[in-house]
Amino acid sequence: MTPRAAAGGFALAVLPLVATPGASLALLTRHVAEAGRGRALPVILGTASGVYVHAAMAMAGLSALVVGSETAFAVLRSLGAVYLIVLAGWTWRRTGPGESGPRSRGSVAARRPRGRFAASPWLQSLLGTVLNPKAAAVYLTLAPQFLDPARPLGGQLLLLATVHVALVGGWLALWAALLTRPGTALTRPRARVAIGRVSALALLALGIGAVASL
Repeated sequence: MTPRAAAGGFALAVLPLVATPGASLALLTRHVAEAGRGRALPVILGTASGVYVHAAMAMAGLSALVVGSETAFAVLRSLGAVYLIVLAGWTWRRTGPGESGPRSRGSVAARRPRGRFAASPWLQSLLGTVLNPKAAAVYLTLAPQFLDPARPLGGQLLLLATVHVALVGGWLALWAALLTRPGTALTRPRARVAIGRVSALALLALGIGAVASL
């Protein structure tokens, strides 16, 4: 299989997973509702960074070790579930009438707590992707079907990860554009609050679902 054919086949195989609503979309909705389309970029970059982390782990054999060990895999899933639930609580608490609309750069800087790197959209998205065992499984069960053992695996995994990033980045960017289009719900303050609350509930549901599947 040529690299181009492998990339195309992998894109078709991973597209349904990309289009399935998850933590990245919930985070995107929450941050765009709070501060506008500009917040979409760090969410996209954080998700992309997480994808590359999983590709690097697969290349190093670390993901195989985690999935091969029931205990390690359970720990990873537990961490991911706890993170989603905590993030849901943080999102709900941050969402309110005073937080509902886009703010000017000055007001954002004035109200954003300094030194809280953990609250950055990029880090939230990175952790949400890295702690997602489904993302790890993509590079342990799906990606190997498109790898040629006769060629260096590093370059092939990098290509597949880049295809994955392009798909998820385009999908999230499309949602950001739709959510911020004039006349949509995000132009109304009450709707912004409601969307933020729905995002929190979606994250909570994902966390509870992960706990239930342990």
